[in-house]
This record gives sequence, C-alpha cells and structure tokens, in this order.
Amino acid sequence: MTNGNETRTGAVMAAIRAKVVGRALVSGDRLPSIRRFAAAMGVSPSTVVEAYDRLAAEGLIRARRGSGFYVAGTALPPLALAEAEPRRDRAVDPFWVSRQSLDADPSAMKPGCGWLPAEWMPHAALRRAMRTLARGGDAALVDYGSTRGSPALRRLLLGRFAEGGLEASPDRIMLTGSGTQAIDLICRFLLRPGDTVLVDDPCYFNFQALLRAHQVRIVGVPYTPAGPDVGAFEAALTAERPRLYITNSALHNPTGATLSPRTAYRLLSLAAAHDLTVVEDDIFADFEPEPSARLAVLDGLDRVIRIGSFSKTLSASIRCGYIAARADWIEGLVDLQVATNFGGPSPVATELIAGALAGGGYRKHMEELRRRLARARHDMAARLEPLGIRPWLMPRGGFYLWCRLPDGQDSAALARMAVAENVVLAPGNVFSVSQTAGSFLRFNVAQSGDPRIIAVLRRAMEAHRAA
Repeated sequence: MTNGNETRTGAVMAAIRAKVVGRALVSGDRLPSIRRFAAAMGVSPSTVVEAYDRLAAEGLIRARRGSGFYVAGTALPPLALAEAEPRRDRAVDPFWVSRQSLDADPSAMKPGCGWLPAEWMPHAALRRAMRTLARGGDAALVDYGSTRGSPALRRLLLGRFAEGGLEASPDRIMLTGSGTQAIDLICRFLLRPGDTVLVDDPCYFNFQALLRAHQVRIVGVPYTPAGPDVGAFEAALTAERPRLYITNSALHNPTGATLSPRTAYRLLSLAAAHDLTVVEDDIFADFEPEPSARLAVLDGLDRVIRIGSFSKTLSASIRCGYIAARADWIEGLVDLQVATNFGGPSPVATELIAGALAGGGYRKHMEELRRRLARARHDMAARLEPLGIRPWLMPRGGFYLWCRLPDGQDSAALARMAVAENVVLAPGNVFSVSQTAGSFLRFNVAQSGDPRIIAVLRRAMEAHRAA
C-alpha cells in the first residue's frame, strides 16, 4: 500500500512540475484546490495534500494560510518542450521524428519524412533564377528584407489567389521567413499561455510542437474523409472555448483527405457563432488536380487566415512563407515580424522564388509532379498490400498515404526497429493528440521507391509478431 501511495503522490508531483516547466503555471499562479485536483487526477485528497507539502518543501510552491498553494517566485528552468507534457515514447515524439528525418545520413531511407526527393525538384528553374539574381543589383544580395516582403512575389501570389477564387488586396498579404514562422507569428499575435487551440486528430505533428512552445492547451477533433467531425467540432467549441483552429484543407496532412464543401460551410458557420479564428495552411494546394473547397475563399479572409510556403513544391532550402489575412491584422503581424526578425524574409529567397514562379515553367513542373505522384501513390499501395498495410483512403493528390497496419501491429514499435536499419518511419501517434493512431503509418510515396523499405517493414512486422 505504501508503494501505491508513493506512486500516486509522485504522479501528482510530476503533473505539477510539468505544468510549471511548460509555463502553464507561472510564478504567483494559484494551484488547483486540493479537492478539484484530486478529482482530476483520480486520487484521494490526502494524496494531493502530501504532494503539495513535498513540493512546498522543495521550494517549488508555497502555501498561503486560508488561500491555498501558489507557484513560488523562484527562477524557472529553461523551457524544455520535450518535457512540457507527459513523457511519450521517443518513437512517437514529434521532435524525435523531425530530428531523425532532418539529421539522417545521406544513405538513409526516409519514407516518413515530409518533403520530396532532391531529384524531383526544379533545379534548372532555380539555377536560372539564381543567375538572373546574380546579374541584378547589389541590394538583394546585401540588404535587409522589406517589412512585407518582395512586391514581385506578393503580386504573383495575389494573382494565384484570384485564380482560386480569393480576391485580396495588397494590404492583406505579407511574406514571412517560412510557413512555420507564419504560424509562429500568428500564435504570438493572437494567443496567450493557457489559451486553447483546436487541431485535427490526426494533424501535422509540427503544429503540436509549435503550439507547445506557445504554452497553450491543444484539443484534437477527429478527422474524417470529408474533414473534421462536425459534431465533435461543435462540442469542442462549446466545451473548450478555443481561440484558434489550425488545419490543412487541401490534401490534409497526414491523411490526404479533402475538405468537402458541406463540411466547410458548417465549420465556418460554427466559427462565426463561437468567435473562432481559423488558420488554413494551404501548403499542398498545388498538388491538387483541381481546387477543392477552401475556407479562406468561402470566408473572404474575415475570420480565416491563409498561410503557405514553397518548401514542398520548389525548395526547402530557399525558405519563404506568407500570411493572407485582414488588413488590420497584417499591420500588427508586420510589426511583430519587425520585432522578432527585423524585417521580412531574405530578399535572396523571395527573388529566387518569384523568378521560379514566373512564366510557364512552374506550371509544367507541377503538372509533371502530379502525374509522377499519382503513379507513385498507386505503386506504393500495391507494394504494401501483401503486408496487409492498406491506405485509409486514396488521396486525390499529394505525396502521402495514411495507412492502417494489420491487427496487432504497433507503428511505434515498427519505427524503433526500422531506424536501426537506417529507415525513418512516421508512426501514427506522432500525429495524434489523443494518441489513438498507433495502428497507422504515414508514407511519403516519393521517398518510398527503394525496395529495401518493404523488406525492412516485413522483417519488423515479423519480429513484432514474434515478440
């Protein structure tokens, strides 16, 4: 019994420490009442009393007679994102997967990574743009970027928006250092620690990692082949009162699903009723064979913010993103980018991207990519079928297959085994807030052509069955 009590007391102490380390509780904040926290943790009030007393003895919290317990005014340790929530299996930690993909040996096979192989990218167009830039004036090579970014690239983007049905004026768009920086700026602008943000479950795992850095509460909404489950979405809005919802509409990451017009209209109606701001990441738009429903188009950039970048279609090395939103919000976001980056993205990056996008070369590049990826998706599905691994759905475009494993197989266990054979996989729970996707893997079909990947998967699955 003593060991059980010690374990429960330790769990309560660990939960409080995690909140302090993750900045969910900061100096001077009042801790939950003993009875409320006991109910939340499923322990007795005496266990919470013991945990609070021990933390007070350590100096992390202090008691105020008749008022409760408060976080002490001592200096906090540096923010450690990997410790800001209950410890996950390292094979399903977004930081582990990102590091494995980014730091992999050149010989590694990366079916779990999130970008196209180098040989699939438009090298010739980028080199032409580099030569043009080198022959131009010196300013682009040495000056800071302007606060809103390259006018030429912004004009190109506005033209592309108009082709997709989104009419926007120049004061409603700005360029950023990357798509990730675009989300970071929006979070800095609209969120405060402790706010609640809705994401899809599953969703792009770096949404979760970035939101952790902003010390907000993340709530997942189950995703269906037509978009988020509208009933669950409405229930979450009522119960959680979130400030933001972050999603992909086109070729959802990781599932490859497409938002239906019906679901899009219902989401926007609910967002208006609950004063919710939506961030729509449009990074996969150019991989669609024809445009699908877009929240930003239907909303007209009223409460929807569109973001995107060029890392999937042009180059992950030449970083640049964008934000399209209400004009008054763009003004505030520009100031915030000046404060955090002293100006917009590199003129070298923006001029190179503008040069690569201009003319007909980019469209031909994307047409060829779409054809090549269509073949790769079907080829990969066929090669996975003998293993009993099947796509959740067959996407209309893009380079991801979200696949269900046979009964009894665990994707985290397979990922651990595969990395020992120089193969980086993306296990399902990396993408799942609720940790309910353990039987899924996300495959990048463009990175999965090497037949050794199937052989490694087969060996890992056989070893897992035998374990």
